[in-house]
This record gives sequence, C-alpha cells and structure tokens, in this order.
Amino acid sequence: MRAALIQTTASNDINENLTSIEPLLDRAANQGAQLVCLQECFNTWFFPQRIDPADQGLAEPLDGRSITRLRLIAKRHELHVIAPFYERAMSGELYNATVLIDDKGHIIGTYRKHHLPMSSHFNEKFYFRPGNLGFPVFETALGKIGIMICYDRHFPEAARMLGLAGAEYVFVPTATTTRGFSRSVWEIELRGHAIANGFYVAGVNRVGIELESEYYGASLFVDPIGEVIAQAGNKEEILIADLPRERIDEVRKIWPFYRDRRPDAYDAIAAP
Repeated sequence: MRAALIQTTASNDINENLTSIEPLLDRAANQGAQLVCLQECFNTWFFPQRIDPADQGLAEPLDGRSITRLRLIAKRHELHVIAPFYERAMSGELYNATVLIDDKGHIIGTYRKHHLPMSSHFNEKFYFRPGNLGFPVFETALGKIGIMICYDRHFPEAARMLGLAGAEYVFVPTATTTRGFSRSVWEIELRGHAIANGFYVAGVNRVGIELESEYYGASLFVDPIGEVIAQAGNKEEILIADLPRERIDEVRKIWPFYRDRRPDAYDAIAAP
C-alpha cells in the first residue's frame, strides 16, 4: 500500500477547509497514494480547546457536505480516504468519529472515539459521547485497517483489540498540541503499538496555531518493528510512504506475540 498523511491548519469555516483540503488530496493521488488519512476533525478547527455550545453546530451527519464531498473526491481518484469529523448521528447524539471511504466512493464503515479527555484545553466530554461501535477492523482491497483517534493511543488495550481483530494497518488521526508531555511520547507510543502488535502505525497531527493552541505536526509512519520510515516536520505537508504487506508476515514470524500471549493471566486488565 502507498499511503499518505495530510497535516494542515484549519479554521471554523467548514467550506473554506473543504476547499483547502481538496487540492491536497489531488496532489496525494497524483503522487500515487492509494489511501489518504486526514487529521482529527479535519473539516474544522479543534474546538474542544474551549467550551462553547455554539461549536456543536459544527457537527454534521454522515451524509452531510463534508463526507459527501470526500466521497466524490475518492471516487474521482480511485482513492481510499480516512476522514475524521464531528458526527451528528441520526439520533442527535454527537461523536468524534472517523469514516473509511473506499476507492469507489462508498463508505466502508465508521469508528467512534472511545476515550475522551477532559482537561483545561481538551473538553471533549462536553462535545462528544463515548464511542459505541467497538474497535472495528475494516476489510479493504488494500488490507485490514483499524483506527484509533488521538487520546485512544494512550491506551494499549485499544491497539491490542485492533491487533486481535486482524488489523494490519492502524491509522491514528490526532489534534495534539505542544502543551504537556505529548510531544515527548508521540513517537514512543506509536512505535510501541507497532512493535507489540506487529502492524504498521500511521499517526497524523495538525500544524500551526488554532484558537489558543499550537500543533506540532510530526506526522509519521512506523513499520511493524517500530522503525520510523517517514516523518513530517511542523508545517503543512503531505507525507507519503510505501507499506508492503509482506513485512507484517516477516515480523510476526520472528516475533510471534499473538501465539505466546497469555490471556488467562490478564483478568485484571479487563476489570473495572
């Protein structure tokens, strides 16, 4: 698979952001990308930095303008697209969600973020309900794809659930700022997930300044032995890498972690 990560800056104007992202998707496709992953809540600035009920108006249904436009782009370029967005479900509930679109413009499935932070600059419990669709792994023509969203990556159980379900490629769209410890653990966590589970991991972050926060970018691809095979800087960028499927089999033969794990000894992990 040849995959691309697009890191950019966004505003609170959805139409403006859609207009900005389309030529970046065009460029990625023209460079041979078969799949593109966008950043968390790609079509707006990352509003959970504050609490403002008006920002709930940024949520869209699955058949809203943002996903509809991406489906047309995916079909035009025969491109798979991982599209994180602020979802308004038919029931009216709001989720931090991601949809996977195939190369014919069809929606393969949806993942909703499970772990929601609540801190001085990440007020996600105000805006989102916790995910309720499990940790799905999506069968595609390119391989088996799993998704974690931002804060999910701090929980090794999430990555292992994807691995046990057969994931070969795990994409992690994020909105991660320069505050706190995040920058120092960003690569370490993603490399650790790749090693422990024998799959590729791709993390995509924002860049620039939105509201009161600065995003450091540093989007990256990690192979199944935890080696960083490509990494972006701190500016708008399209990062592209080739992710050969046979590397997964090679690593899992050397490190048969799934064979040697002891679920009978892990009861406490699942305990409340």
